Amino acid sequence: MDTLLLSRIQFGANISFHILFPTITIALGWVLLFFKLRFNATGDAKWMDAYRFWVKVFALSFAMGVVSGITMSFQFGTNWPGFMESVGNIAGPLLAYEVLTAFFLEAAFLGIMLFGFSRVPGWLHTLATFLVAFGTTLSAFWILVLNSWMHTPAGYEIRDGVVFASDWWAVIFNPSMPYRLVHMLLASGLTVAFLIAGLAAFRWLVGERGAAVRAQLTTGLTLGAVLIPVQIFMGDMHGLNTLKYQPAKVAAMEGNWETKSNVPLILFAIPDEEARENRYEVSIPNLASIILTHKADGVVPGLNDFVAEDGTPEHPPVTPVFWSFRIMVGTGMAMLLISWSAVAMMAWRRRGVDALPKALFWVLVPMAGSGWLATLAGWYTTEIGRQPWLVTGLLTTEQAVADVPAPLVGTTLAAYLLVYAALLIAYIGVLFYLSLRAARGVMGTRPDPRDPIPATRGASAATLPAE
Repeated sequence: MDTLLLSRIQFGANISFHILFPTITIALGWVLLFFKLRFNATGDAKWMDAYRFWVKVFALSFAMGVVSGITMSFQFGTNWPGFMESVGNIAGPLLAYEVLTAFFLEAAFLGIMLFGFSRVPGWLHTLATFLVAFGTTLSAFWILVLNSWMHTPAGYEIRDGVVFASDWWAVIFNPSMPYRLVHMLLASGLTVAFLIAGLAAFRWLVGERGAAVRAQLTTGLTLGAVLIPVQIFMGDMHGLNTLKYQPAKVAAMEGNWETKSNVPLILFAIPDEEARENRYEVSIPNLASIILTHKADGVVPGLNDFVAEDGTPEHPPVTPVFWSFRIMVGTGMAMLLISWSAVAMMAWRRRGVDALPKALFWVLVPMAGSGWLATLAGWYTTEIGRQPWLVTGLLTTEQAVADVPAPLVGTTLAAYLLVYAALLIAYIGVLFYLSLRAARGVMGTRPDPRDPIPATRGASAATLPAE
């Protein structure tokens, strides 16, 4: 492995670990606000129990996201100096806007949200929860602006080989930004929906049957059932946008080698890039053309159109893009089947979560990580699918990589992977530890007196802090 490949793997490892946590906090902030508003409106302790539990998960995820984000940003200088040298006049301000308008907002009110429940008026605590949720979404907006611009650059001019902004509105609202932003926000919502449902199912399986776990399970399943069809629709819209601006990526996603009409949808294949064909192909006739062009005889671009004069490919690596796309779509279909089945059973039998079979609870526990799987697969599809470009049409990854010895990059990569593996195991362990402790608290164990938000379990509305 050379420096370029190792640097790409290292950045991929860093961003794969980092994105796990913003994917949770972006939507979880709004779910916390929902729990708080329901408590304000009803005075029902189950909603504050839900808030108490998930605000801890939010705090842990926020801290992990901040630390891993700092590590990732260092790589712009250590591994990819050509990126900032070439497009830093656009990337720098966008990253600064994210810090100034979003991160400071989150950091300023996070302390009130975590520790101010019994120290500030109720309306201020609710406002702090809203501002933190808004800050996480605003942070996602600016990061997705930069990422989208790297895929579909607009509003720029080049002077002496350096990119400058000529129209900031065009930079921000570049052609793929609206689709990419909505797609990511929905992915975050689905990640949180199945995380809530999965951990609530775990608490149910260990014996908790209280109102709080019922409310969380119902919230997670309902949120997932509502968002997944919207995500499928937005995924189709995003795919059409990608077909227009990044046809080579779509060709790799579909495993389509020749530009032609009546292209089948390939369910399974092993792409062979040397022979430039697919092996062991299983497909549905015409369906790729129907999905991408909404016509059975629609023309879909082929990978053989993206080859340099010397015969070298100018398209992304086919196998990782082809399979990551199918993992993302397959996970989405599982989300649709499970959430709709659960909601249908609850509505048809009119018994709430008691209508769900025990087998479904066992399925929901591993599905707690399904949002992570789908998000990572989607990011691999879109980011590997941009290769060989770092900024489409402007800067290749080879032009931007640092001239450092490959063994040095390999050593730091190994260190990152070991640390990330340990942190990820610890993070998941803490989630299940908190779930088990919450379940035991309901079943008779005394709550931890160190909790920043006082316990409300078993209290009447009259004994709770007034809003």
